[in-house]
Amino acid sequence: MSVLSFMRSALLLAALAAPACAADTAAPGATFTTNLSAVSQYVSRGFRQTWGKPALQGGADYLHPSGWSAGVWMSTVSNRFVEDASLEVDWYGGYAGTAGALGYSALLYYYVYPGAQINATATSYNYGELALGMSYKAGYVKYNYTVTRDFFGITDARGTGYLDAGANLDLGAATLNLHVGQGRVAGAGNAVWNWRDYKIGLTKTLAGGWSVSGAYTRARGATDIYDAYTLGIPNSAGQVETSNPSVGTLVLGVTRTF
Repeated sequence: MSVLSFMRSALLLAALAAPACAADTAAPGATFTTNLSAVSQYVSRGFRQTWGKPALQGGADYLHPSGWSAGVWMSTVSNRFVEDASLEVDWYGGYAGTAGALGYSALLYYYVYPGAQINATATSYNYGELALGMSYKAGYVKYNYTVTRDFFGITDARGTGYLDAGANLDLGAATLNLHVGQGRVAGAGNAVWNWRDYKIGLTKTLAGGWSVSGAYTRARGATDIYDAYTLGIPNSAGQVETSNPSVGTLVLGVTRTF
């Protein structure tokens, strides 16, 4: 099955399941939305996961009026960045609420890279996180804690943490998106993978569920381990490609929400 077919099938299954969820909960005000995006490249936590190439992305979200929610989100990725991978699938669910202007949330995430593994060690890239978040007006802070033994192909890394802080400021004509992140990889000898990342961008909401965005992102490793990143696998021309996935880059995107 192709990546595009897989994404279509997953979103269709989510869409078919949503009416059943709404009927089971019998909750007026429950919402189900889907989204599709095309971006100039996929950057996550400061790292270019499509090797500088465009990405197709999509997701589906169900929100119960009590504050409980569940969803799935997908993006194409490069097999130069994730060994034997062409797709990332993120499953998540949890609870969010408010107390006046203060917001809070607790969600579980499980990241799946179908068919991907580090073949030399048979290590999977899949991992799970607990994310605790708070927000006040336009500002937010969230901490992701790895609950699985491994983290994105790094073994014995349970306890890895990612601090995400930022703000989404309404400028009237557009929203200014600000973000700073700090990643700390747990486990003996794994601190070489630690990093920080930054983002500044603008999002413009248009009529009919459309939006456009542009952002500049940059990551900086605690060491030079990301400067010439490679899986060590020859391409079709027999060459072993290297790249710096943390280099500063401009990401442009268009999204349609249904």
